[in-house]
Amino acid sequence: MDTYNLKPEHMRAPDHLTREEIQKSLNELDSKIKVLRAKVNATTADSSHTYHEHIAALEKKRELIAQKLEDKEDNQDKWQNLRTGLDKLKNDIENLFK
Repeated sequence: MDTYNLKPEHMRAPDHLTREEIQKSLNELDSKIKVLRAKVNATTADSSHTYHEHIAALEKKRELIAQKLEDKEDNQDKWQNLRTGLDKLKNDIENLFK
């Protein structure tokens, strides 16, 4: 019997994931949450199962991982904007000396 109770306040997102790994983690968590919700619906009201806590913990973990995906996209946008700005500056300088 599994005695480890997941709690939302103890969840953390792994560091240093690639964009693909983040997306895979989100998909896996969605699947787990879906299965647990189905179990909640199939469990009697007086059951001692803690599916609700487990679902809440997985949803919190999913939220933290989704934030990492957003941060990665924001970071990529910043680098792309910087590169675009440098390319424009380079073109302007080249046009000045033509």
